[in-house]
Amino acid sequence: MNIKFLETFVWVARLKSFRLTAEKLFTTQASISSRIAALEDEMGVRLFVRDSKGVSLTSEGQRVLEYAERIMDTMQSMKAVIKDPRQVRGRIRIGAMDTVIHTWLSPLVTRLMECYPALEIELSADTASNLCSQLEKGYQDIIFQTDILRLDSVRNALLTRYPMHWVVRTGSAYDRSYASLEDLSQERIVTFSRNSRPHQDILNLLHSANIVSPRINCVNSASAITRLVRDGFGIGAMPAALVVGELAQGTLTLVDGVPLPSVMDIVASWRTGAGMERVEDIVSLTREVVSEFVAQLPAGYRLDMN
Repeated sequence: MNIKFLETFVWVARLKSFRLTAEKLFTTQASISSRIAALEDEMGVRLFVRDSKGVSLTSEGQRVLEYAERIMDTMQSMKAVIKDPRQVRGRIRIGAMDTVIHTWLSPLVTRLMECYPALEIELSADTASNLCSQLEKGYQDIIFQTDILRLDSVRNALLTRYPMHWVVRTGSAYDRSYASLEDLSQERIVTFSRNSRPHQDILNLLHSANIVSPRINCVNSASAITRLVRDGFGIGAMPAALVVGELAQGTLTLVDGVPLPSVMDIVASWRTGAGMERVEDIVSLTREVVSEFVAQLPAGYRLDMN
Protein backbone atom coordinates (compact mmCIF):
# COMPACT_ATOMS: atom_id res chain seq x y z
CA MET A 1 0.00 0.00 0.00
CA ASN A 2 1.36 3.42 -0.99
CA ILE A 3 2.03 5.55 2.12
CA LYS A 4 1.69 8.75 0.10
CA PHE A 5 -1.82 7.70 -0.93
CA LEU A 6 -2.70 7.09 2.73
CA GLU A 7 -1.35 10.51 3.68
CA THR A 8 -3.45 12.08 0.93
CA PHE A 9 -6.53 10.24 2.18
CA VAL A 10 -5.97 11.47 5.75
CA TRP A 11 -5.61 15.10 4.65
CA VAL A 12 -8.70 15.03 2.43
CA ALA A 13 -10.64 13.60 5.38
CA ARG A 14 -9.39 16.38 7.64
CA LEU A 15 -9.71 19.34 5.30
CA LYS A 16 -12.84 18.07 3.52
CA SER A 17 -11.49 19.50 0.30
CA PHE A 18 -9.45 18.17 -2.62
CA ARG A 19 -8.30 21.71 -3.41
CA LEU A 20 -7.03 22.47 0.10
CA THR A 21 -5.32 19.08 0.24
CA ALA A 22 -3.58 19.80 -3.05
CA GLU A 23 -2.30 23.10 -1.63
CA LYS A 24 -1.20 21.41 1.59
CA LEU A 25 0.73 18.68 -0.23
CA PHE A 26 2.11 20.96 -2.98
CA THR A 27 0.44 19.13 -5.84
CA THR A 28 -2.60 19.39 -8.12
CA GLN A 29 -6.24 18.49 -7.56
CA ALA A 30 -5.97 15.99 -10.41
CA SER A 31 -3.13 14.26 -8.60
CA ILE A 32 -5.13 14.15 -5.37
CA SER A 33 -8.13 12.65 -7.20
CA SER A 34 -5.87 10.07 -8.84
CA ARG A 35 -4.36 9.00 -5.51
CA ILE A 36 -7.76 8.64 -3.87
CA ALA A 37 -9.11 6.67 -6.84
CA ALA A 38 -6.10 4.33 -6.70
CA LEU A 39 -6.56 3.82 -2.96
CA GLU A 40 -10.27 3.10 -3.41
CA ASP A 41 -9.46 0.54 -6.10
CA GLU A 42 -6.93 -1.15 -3.84
CA MET A 43 -9.29 -1.15 -0.83
CA GLY A 44 -12.28 -2.18 -2.93
CA VAL A 45 -14.55 0.40 -1.29
CA ARG A 46 -15.61 3.98 -1.85
CA LEU A 47 -13.97 6.27 0.69
CA PHE A 48 -15.53 9.66 -0.07
CA VAL A 49 -18.76 11.19 -1.25
CA ARG A 50 -18.36 14.39 -3.28
CA ASP A 51 -21.35 16.69 -3.74
CA SER A 52 -22.21 20.39 -3.88
CA LYS A 53 -21.55 20.68 -0.13
CA GLY A 54 -18.00 19.38 -0.39
CA VAL A 55 -16.33 16.10 0.53
CA SER A 56 -17.41 13.69 3.26
CA LEU A 57 -16.32 10.23 4.35
CA THR A 58 -18.43 7.16 3.67
CA SER A 59 -18.98 4.71 6.51
CA GLU A 60 -16.16 2.58 5.07
CA GLY A 61 -13.98 5.69 4.84
CA GLN A 62 -14.55 6.39 8.53
CA ARG A 63 -13.25 2.94 9.42
CA VAL A 64 -10.26 3.23 7.10
CA LEU A 65 -9.37 6.66 8.54
CA GLU A 66 -8.81 5.22 12.01
CA TYR A 67 -6.23 2.74 10.71
CA ALA A 68 -4.67 5.21 8.26
CA GLU A 69 -3.99 7.69 11.07
CA ARG A 70 -2.36 4.95 13.15
CA ILE A 71 -0.08 4.04 10.25
CA MET A 72 0.84 7.69 9.66
CA ASP A 73 1.51 8.22 13.36
CA THR A 74 3.87 5.23 13.37
CA MET A 75 5.69 6.50 10.28
CA GLN A 76 6.11 9.97 11.74
CA SER A 77 7.34 8.59 15.07
CA MET A 78 9.95 6.52 13.24
CA LYS A 79 11.11 9.54 11.24
CA ALA A 80 11.32 11.67 14.37
CA VAL A 81 13.61 9.15 16.05
CA ILE A 82 16.11 8.90 13.20
CA LYS A 83 15.99 12.39 11.65
CA ASP A 84 18.17 15.35 12.63
CA PRO A 85 15.92 18.41 13.23
CA ARG A 86 18.42 20.55 11.34
CA GLN A 87 17.66 18.50 8.23
CA VAL A 88 13.89 18.90 8.50
CA ARG A 89 12.45 20.40 5.32
CA GLY A 90 9.00 21.54 4.30
CA ARG A 91 6.86 24.50 5.27
CA ILE A 92 5.18 25.60 8.47
CA ARG A 93 2.36 28.15 8.25
CA ILE A 94 2.10 30.40 11.29
CA GLY A 95 -0.62 32.98 11.85
CA ALA A 96 -0.33 35.59 14.58
CA MET A 97 -2.37 38.48 15.85
CA ASP A 98 -0.78 41.91 16.15
CA THR A 99 -0.02 41.74 19.88
CA VAL A 100 2.13 38.66 19.31
CA ILE A 101 3.90 40.24 16.35
CA HIS A 102 4.92 43.24 18.46
CA THR A 103 6.11 41.21 21.47
CA TRP A 104 7.77 37.80 21.03
CA LEU A 105 7.21 36.66 17.42
CA SER A 106 10.62 37.86 16.24
CA PRO A 107 12.52 35.91 18.95
CA LEU A 108 10.43 32.85 18.07
CA VAL A 109 11.29 33.07 14.37
CA THR A 110 14.97 33.49 15.26
CA ARG A 111 14.82 30.34 17.42
CA LEU A 112 13.01 28.40 14.69
CA MET A 113 15.66 29.36 12.15
CA GLU A 114 18.37 28.17 14.53
CA CYS A 115 16.68 24.82 15.24
CA TYR A 116 15.22 24.17 11.76
CA PRO A 117 17.42 26.04 9.24
CA ALA A 118 16.00 24.09 6.28
CA LEU A 119 12.36 24.70 7.24
CA GLU A 120 10.38 27.30 5.28
CA ILE A 121 8.41 29.59 7.61
CA GLU A 122 5.31 31.27 6.20
CA LEU A 123 4.00 34.05 8.46
CA SER A 124 0.72 35.92 8.26
CA ALA A 125 -0.84 38.59 10.48
CA ASP A 126 -4.57 38.90 11.06
CA THR A 127 -7.27 39.33 13.68
CA ALA A 128 -7.95 36.49 16.12
CA SER A 129 -11.32 35.79 14.49
CA ASN A 130 -9.84 35.49 11.01
CA LEU A 131 -6.95 33.34 12.23
CA CYS A 132 -9.36 30.88 13.86
CA SER A 133 -11.30 30.62 10.61
CA GLN A 134 -8.09 30.06 8.64
CA LEU A 135 -6.97 27.25 10.96
CA GLU A 136 -10.37 25.58 10.72
CA LYS A 137 -10.21 25.69 6.90
CA GLY A 138 -6.66 24.32 6.81
CA TYR A 139 -4.92 27.53 5.72
CA GLN A 140 -2.76 27.64 8.88
CA ASP A 141 -0.81 24.99 10.79
CA ILE A 142 -0.55 26.94 14.05
CA ILE A 143 -2.03 30.25 15.20
CA PHE A 144 -1.37 32.58 18.13
CA GLN A 145 -4.46 34.51 19.27
CA THR A 146 -6.81 35.06 22.22
CA ASP A 147 -9.41 32.28 22.20
CA ILE A 148 -9.57 28.57 23.00
CA LEU A 149 -10.86 26.75 19.91
CA ARG A 150 -13.41 23.98 20.47
CA LEU A 151 -12.82 22.04 17.26
CA ASP A 152 -12.13 18.40 16.45
CA SER A 153 -8.46 17.63 15.83
CA VAL A 154 -7.37 21.00 17.25
CA ARG A 155 -5.32 21.43 20.41
CA ASN A 156 -4.85 24.58 22.46
CA ALA A 157 -2.20 25.79 24.88
CA LEU A 158 -2.36 28.92 27.04
CA LEU A 159 1.04 30.55 26.50
CA THR A 160 0.76 33.63 28.71
CA ARG A 161 -1.63 36.22 30.13
CA TYR A 162 -1.14 39.96 29.84
CA PRO A 163 -2.77 42.37 32.32
CA MET A 164 -4.67 45.09 30.47
CA HIS A 165 -4.10 48.73 31.39
CA TRP A 166 -5.39 52.20 30.66
CA VAL A 167 -2.49 53.99 28.92
CA VAL A 168 -2.18 57.72 28.17
CA ARG A 169 0.37 60.13 26.76
CA THR A 170 2.37 61.65 29.58
CA GLY A 171 1.43 65.29 30.13
CA SER A 172 -1.61 65.15 27.83
CA ALA A 173 -5.15 66.15 28.78
CA TYR A 174 -5.83 62.47 29.48
CA ASP A 175 -2.98 62.23 32.00
CA ARG A 176 -5.01 62.98 35.13
CA SER A 177 -6.81 61.32 38.00
CA TYR A 178 -10.19 59.75 37.29
CA ALA A 179 -12.86 59.58 39.95
CA SER A 180 -14.46 56.46 38.50
CA LEU A 181 -14.76 54.24 35.47
CA GLU A 182 -17.67 56.40 34.35
CA ASP A 183 -15.42 59.46 34.52
CA LEU A 184 -12.80 57.74 32.36
CA SER A 185 -15.40 56.54 29.86
CA GLN A 186 -16.28 60.14 29.02
CA GLU A 187 -12.95 60.32 27.21
CA ARG A 188 -12.05 58.69 23.90
CA ILE A 189 -10.94 55.06 24.40
CA VAL A 190 -8.70 53.37 21.83
CA THR A 191 -8.49 49.58 21.73
CA PHE A 192 -8.38 46.50 19.51
CA SER A 193 -10.65 45.58 16.59
CA ARG A 194 -14.41 45.41 17.00
CA ASN A 195 -15.74 42.12 18.40
CA SER A 196 -12.24 40.98 19.39
CA ARG A 197 -11.86 39.45 22.85
CA PRO A 198 -10.30 42.64 24.35
CA HIS A 199 -13.06 44.77 22.81
CA GLN A 200 -15.77 42.51 24.23
CA ASP A 201 -14.10 42.47 27.66
CA ILE A 202 -13.98 46.28 27.74
CA LEU A 203 -17.65 46.52 26.76
CA ASN A 204 -18.56 44.03 29.51
CA LEU A 205 -16.58 46.03 32.07
CA LEU A 206 -18.25 49.29 31.10
CA HIS A 207 -21.72 47.79 30.86
CA SER A 208 -21.33 46.24 34.32
CA ALA A 209 -20.84 49.81 35.57
CA ASN A 210 -24.04 50.86 33.73
CA ILE A 211 -22.07 52.77 31.09
CA VAL A 212 -24.08 52.24 27.91
CA SER A 213 -22.58 54.60 25.33
CA PRO A 214 -18.80 54.66 25.78
CA ARG A 215 -16.58 56.41 23.23
CA ILE A 216 -14.66 53.38 22.00
CA ASN A 217 -12.50 53.61 18.89
CA CYS A 218 -11.52 50.18 17.51
CA VAL A 219 -8.24 49.73 15.64
CA ASN A 220 -6.97 46.43 14.19
CA SER A 221 -3.28 47.32 14.50
CA ALA A 222 -1.34 47.30 17.78
CA SER A 223 1.27 49.66 16.36
CA ALA A 224 -1.49 52.06 15.26
CA ILE A 225 -3.06 51.98 18.73
CA THR A 226 0.31 52.76 20.27
CA ARG A 227 0.91 55.62 17.84
CA LEU A 228 -2.53 57.13 18.42
CA VAL A 229 -2.14 57.01 22.20
CA ARG A 230 1.40 58.39 21.98
CA ASP A 231 0.08 61.28 19.85
CA GLY A 232 -2.58 62.09 22.46
CA PHE A 233 -5.59 60.79 20.53
CA GLY A 234 -7.18 59.14 23.56
CA ILE A 235 -6.84 56.56 26.33
CA GLY A 236 -5.43 53.23 25.21
CA ALA A 237 -6.90 50.00 26.56
CA MET A 238 -4.00 47.63 25.94
CA PRO A 239 -1.38 45.38 27.58
CA ALA A 240 1.52 47.31 29.08
CA ALA A 241 3.73 44.61 27.53
CA LEU A 242 3.16 46.31 24.16
CA VAL A 243 4.63 49.63 25.30
CA VAL A 244 7.38 48.68 27.74
CA GLY A 245 9.86 51.02 26.07
CA GLU A 246 7.52 54.02 26.00
CA LEU A 247 6.58 53.51 29.66
CA ALA A 248 10.24 53.22 30.68
CA GLN A 249 11.10 56.39 28.75
CA GLY A 250 8.20 58.28 30.33
CA THR A 251 6.48 58.94 27.00
CA LEU A 252 3.41 57.03 28.17
CA THR A 253 1.83 56.67 31.61
CA LEU A 254 -0.50 54.10 33.19
CA VAL A 255 -3.76 55.36 34.70
CA ASP A 256 -4.21 54.14 38.29
CA GLY A 257 -7.23 53.90 40.55
CA VAL A 258 -9.74 52.76 37.92
CA PRO A 259 -11.00 49.17 37.35
CA LEU A 260 -9.10 47.43 34.57
CA PRO A 261 -10.40 45.25 31.72
CA SER A 262 -9.92 41.48 31.93
CA VAL A 263 -6.48 40.08 31.20
CA MET A 264 -5.59 39.20 27.62
CA ASP A 265 -4.90 35.49 27.10
CA ILE A 266 -2.44 34.46 24.40
CA VAL A 267 -3.30 30.99 23.10
CA ALA A 268 -1.57 28.67 20.65
CA SER A 269 -3.97 26.54 18.58
CA TRP A 270 -2.87 23.89 16.12
CA ARG A 271 -4.04 20.85 14.21
CA THR A 272 -3.11 17.44 15.57
CA GLY A 273 -2.70 13.99 14.09
CA ALA A 274 -0.51 12.31 11.51
CA GLY A 275 1.85 14.65 9.72
CA MET A 276 1.60 17.38 12.38
CA GLU A 277 4.24 16.16 14.86
CA ARG A 278 6.63 18.94 13.92
CA VAL A 279 4.00 21.48 14.99
CA GLU A 280 3.98 19.93 18.47
CA ASP A 281 7.74 20.51 18.65
CA ILE A 282 7.27 24.12 17.57
CA VAL A 283 4.65 24.66 20.28
CA SER A 284 7.16 23.43 22.88
CA LEU A 285 9.75 25.81 21.46
CA THR A 286 7.21 28.64 21.57
CA ARG A 287 6.55 28.00 25.26
CA GLU A 288 10.27 28.47 25.95
CA VAL A 289 10.47 31.71 23.95
CA VAL A 290 7.35 33.18 25.57
CA SER A 291 8.56 32.23 29.04
CA GLU A 292 11.87 34.00 28.40
CA PHE A 293 10.12 37.10 27.05
CA VAL A 294 7.62 37.34 29.91
CA ALA A 295 10.36 36.87 32.53
CA GLN A 296 11.96 40.12 31.32
CA LEU A 297 8.78 42.16 31.80
CA PRO A 298 8.28 44.33 34.91
CA ALA A 299 6.16 42.61 37.54
CA GLY A 300 3.01 44.63 36.88
CA TYR A 301 3.06 43.87 33.18
CA ARG A 302 2.79 40.07 33.47
CA LEU A 303 0.92 37.39 35.39
CA ASP A 304 2.41 34.36 37.07
CA MET A 305 1.37 31.25 35.10
CA ASN A 306 2.31 28.82 37.88
